[in-house]
Amino acid sequence: MSSFRSLQQPLWRRLMPLAWGLVAAVALVMTLAWGGLQVQVTLAGFLNSESIWSKAQKQAVIDLANYASRGDARDLADFRGNYQVLAADRWGRDAIIAGHYDSERIHEVFRQGNILPSAERGMTFMLAHLSRAPYMAEAIAAWRSTDAPIDQLDAIASELQRAYVAGTPPPAEIVRQRARIDAINAYIEPRSKHFSEEMVRGAVWLGRLLFGAVLLAMVLVALLWVGMARRVLDRIRGSEERYRLLFESAAVAIIMVDEVSGRVVEANRLAAVWAGRDLSALHGASFDDLFVPESTHAVGPALLSTLYGGDGSERPVEMQVSHTTWGRSTVRQVIIRDISERVALERERRVASEALASIAEGVIIADANREAVSVNAAHVEITGLTVQTMHGRRFDELRSMPDGTPLPESIWSSIAGGRHWSGEVLGRRADGSTYPEQLSISAIRDPQRQVLHYVAVFSNIHAVKAQRRRLEHMASHDPLTGLLNRAEFERRCEAAIAAAARTRTAVAVLFVDLDAFKIVNDSYSHAIGDRLLQKVAERIGRQLGGSDVAGRIGGDEFTVLLDRLELREDAGAIAERLLASLSEPMVVDDCEIALSASIGIAGYPLDGADTPTLIANADAAMYVAKYSERNTFRFYTPIMQADARQRLLLVSELRRALVEDEFRLCFQPSVELRSGRIVAVEALLRWQHPRRGELPPSEFIPVAESLGLIRRIDEWVLQSACAQIKAWDRAGVPPIRVAVNVSARWFGHAGFIAHLDRTLQSHGVAPGRLALEITEGTMLRLGDDTERTMRALHGLGVEVAIDDFGTGYSSMAYLKLPSVTSLKIDRSFITGLPNDANDVAIVEAIMAMAHSLGLNTIAEGIETEAQHAFLLHNGCHEGQGYLYAGALQPAAVERLLSPRPRQGPAQLSLVPPKRG
Repeated sequence: MSSFRSLQQPLWRRLMPLAWGLVAAVALVMTLAWGGLQVQVTLAGFLNSESIWSKAQKQAVIDLANYASRGDARDLADFRGNYQVLAADRWGRDAIIAGHYDSERIHEVFRQGNILPSAERGMTFMLAHLSRAPYMAEAIAAWRSTDAPIDQLDAIASELQRAYVAGTPPPAEIVRQRARIDAINAYIEPRSKHFSEEMVRGAVWLGRLLFGAVLLAMVLVALLWVGMARRVLDRIRGSEERYRLLFESAAVAIIMVDEVSGRVVEANRLAAVWAGRDLSALHGASFDDLFVPESTHAVGPALLSTLYGGDGSERPVEMQVSHTTWGRSTVRQVIIRDISERVALERERRVASEALASIAEGVIIADANREAVSVNAAHVEITGLTVQTMHGRRFDELRSMPDGTPLPESIWSSIAGGRHWSGEVLGRRADGSTYPEQLSISAIRDPQRQVLHYVAVFSNIHAVKAQRRRLEHMASHDPLTGLLNRAEFERRCEAAIAAAARTRTAVAVLFVDLDAFKIVNDSYSHAIGDRLLQKVAERIGRQLGGSDVAGRIGGDEFTVLLDRLELREDAGAIAERLLASLSEPMVVDDCEIALSASIGIAGYPLDGADTPTLIANADAAMYVAKYSERNTFRFYTPIMQADARQRLLLVSELRRALVEDEFRLCFQPSVELRSGRIVAVEALLRWQHPRRGELPPSEFIPVAESLGLIRRIDEWVLQSACAQIKAWDRAGVPPIRVAVNVSARWFGHAGFIAHLDRTLQSHGVAPGRLALEITEGTMLRLGDDTERTMRALHGLGVEVAIDDFGTGYSSMAYLKLPSVTSLKIDRSFITGLPNDANDVAIVEAIMAMAHSLGLNTIAEGIETEAQHAFLLHNGCHEGQGYLYAGALQPAAVERLLSPRPRQGPAQLSLVPPKRG
């Protein structure tokens, strides 16, 4: 504790609050005593005033009585003088109590009444503020009760004065007036006495009150002083404890070292912990032995050193040394701070500096005037400008906006407002060349938010911009042909319409659709079809002018935008050139392919005022060209839109038909030619339209294929066919094969086999009861997937018949697949039998090939007995046609096949009668 006592304030300084408290107590008591004295003087003044007032009142009565008896004017004058004193006292009393008075006039009243001057202020204060105090209120009330009688004395004096002026009054009058004077005096005298008594009682009460107040004040002052003395002593003890607590709990180590011996004489606990010693062992230890030898060096006013730890560790520390005197000894006070974090931060700062020098982005550090003070290696690599070259130069002078203008002041205003700026600029290299740069600028500020430095980070974004342009091109162009995609074409069309509206010119949209392109895909491959589309795009592009653009908006659908036309009809010449160019044969992978196209034309402002309308109307015109002639063009007319609306209506109705279950299956028997027995039926789809009646597939299947609804229709047909098979089985109908047509899209779907298997199992239908009919084109379109699907069908036990055989591009390799069991000869070859030699040759060749491959043959469209006889003679196994039966309802098929005889008309004969 001795070390702390030398640092504490002297005791007399710590006891000064007690002395000041005592002085304050004495001053308070003296103030109260002085106040009591002033009150006593005031009361004396009131008593003196009452004495003078009473004397004046009594003398006035005497003077007035003498005047009444003798009529001596001197008695009247004496009365008037005493009355003036009484009136002045009364005015001063009422004025002070009311609070409206002139201080000078009040002073004159007190002077005239011979009041004690020292009591003047106290009396004024009490009348003004204590007129309702105990005893004071009664005294004033008694005083005020004499005001009217005194005024009556004045009135009597005036009456007597008038009587004596007129002559000597009668004796009776004199007796009457003296009687009145005596009565008034008798009224005033007890009230004057009551006033004096109340003032005396008030003086006694106030004296007691003052004595009690002084006594209470002395007690309170004594208690306060004792409490303050206790608090001062507690603070003295607490301050010593706090000093020790602060010393022990300081966030720094503190060691006191004897300057002569160099040994520790005092230390706090933290110093002992850092040194790894007990506090008792640290006292008396050599201060220099606590540190690593030769580790101490000065850095400014501080010393840096390394402190030994108890476990052999070392701690970097910073020391601040000061000297003080303990008694007669000089001691050195050493405050030690742990700078381990600072050393680690310095190390991290060096690492960050090295990282900054090695990052790929260029970095510039500039002062508040934007003059570069430091750059990293990437800056030199990107720009060729070293820190020496940049010294004294503003880094923004070497940069401009992408349009070449200087960086705007708004950038610096934004940064000055505390924000960060980032944007694209043009940077200039040392050789004067420019490059696109992504620049980011931020500011380093002082505590007053003033900019100290600017930090600019930039990178060369030439490659990024090139990639961005490539992506933007991909986003706006068709990846296969390089033409505009639909979204970009529509945007260009909107711009062209807006420009045409300003210049009063015309714009035309050409809708180009390739004729029979699906055959190319089915006959060759999708790869060849894609390369064909690329060549078509090239030919379309060669026919366009500088401002004209072309786009691809669908598989084989192209659009052309022609602007700056005088008339819509000017587009006809371009359409003719396009048709001529596209009709020339194209060589793709050694295959020469001939195409044609149908073109529809719609123009602004005649055929529409917006892009969707123009494209829709051009599409409608294209449909008219395709279905009327092909390889031609048509300008849009309003009637075409009605046809388009009809197609749209059909689309809507087709979706509803799937929901409302408006489809029906009819079944056409397939007859074994040799025996006339029905061995199979083919499921034929019909649409029972609510308004148009029954519709054949030719009216809605193409639309369903274009909308992607064909798969759902195929699924419905397959489900319905299996359900009918099961229904016939329950009805006892002999088992027959049911053939179902499958579209290319559903046949090639990845989930087709699994769905087929689930459908058969869910209805409990044997796979051999179902046959699938697919076209040659479907098999060619699927390519390598065909064999995989066919083998999967063979594994399920489902047979496949090749439909419309001979009408497309045949691949004989598919006929060897195990699931293929039948060939269906198209009706186009049956019609001319037996007279048309070509049809005869084709049919004989097909049947010969089928017999050699072990395939069953089925002829379609048999309508005459001659056709039946020819096919039977040449070994055809089955036949279908109106000669036997058309499409029948399920109930009619059930009647034909039922083994039980039925009541009603005779059964339909499906086999021509035998000829003799």
